[in-house]
Amino acid sequence: MSSRTVLITGASSGIGRGLALSLAAPGVVLHLGGRNLPRLEAVAAACRAKGAATEIRALDVTCAEAMAAWIGEAAHPRLDRVFACAGITGGADAPDADGAAFESGAQVRRMFAVDLDGALNTILPALDIMRRQPRDGRGDRGRICVIASVAGVVSYPGTPSYCAAKAAVDRFMVASGAYSRRAGIHLTSVCCGFVDTPMVADHRFPMPGLVSTEAAVRLILRGVERRKRRVVFPLWLVLGSRFMDMLPIRLAELYYTRQPTGRPGAFTPLDERS
Repeated sequence: MSSRTVLITGASSGIGRGLALSLAAPGVVLHLGGRNLPRLEAVAAACRAKGAATEIRALDVTCAEAMAAWIGEAAHPRLDRVFACAGITGGADAPDADGAAFESGAQVRRMFAVDLDGALNTILPALDIMRRQPRDGRGDRGRICVIASVAGVVSYPGTPSYCAAKAAVDRFMVASGAYSRRAGIHLTSVCCGFVDTPMVADHRFPMPGLVSTEAAVRLILRGVERRKRRVVFPLWLVLGSRFMDMLPIRLAELYYTRQPTGRPGAFTPLDERS
């Protein structure tokens, strides 16, 4: 990779951690953000051992002011790559006596705050900075990659707010990229299935097409370097999900509500997670 300054949110674990370790090399400057300081420090130490100049910042992506300040500080002399990996997941509570299932209002708002607003708090300051940068030898001003989800292409009854937040992120990146690429800023949305990270460790259901973090990182980096607008994997799962979303709603629901994947009550509530 030709870039020299890389900023990653959610870098203390999962895909963010995997990207940091994969990109760490002599001459690369890494700015790693996350909420878990001890884990972030461990990732930074591993990156420094591989020769990368590494700075860390413990912060919450939902704080727009703190994010803008951090990203601004990191952009010296320029900002080449940004990976927005911070995210959470969750689903509806177990069905009640009526057989109905709902997410708590607090969970819905937290999901949107982290998965949508947190992504925008990363994307928008980075876009502003990159627009003012000179183009490099390849005509680029920078590249921004956001981790969306296969959930963003379906309306899964068990995970409504997660689906909605990821759909918004994916559509924003794909639509915005049509014009931003003319300015040399390339946007990538990653619509992936289940990746073997701590975020899915508490799932109480089988996860079809589970991909290792290492494989996910390779696919993401390859897609970003090829300036792909959308990176999808596993392909069969994403294509199948797109097909399901074209069916009549009642027919799709008949299938979804019979699947253990994301069934109401299958997720550990956010307030019970470590």
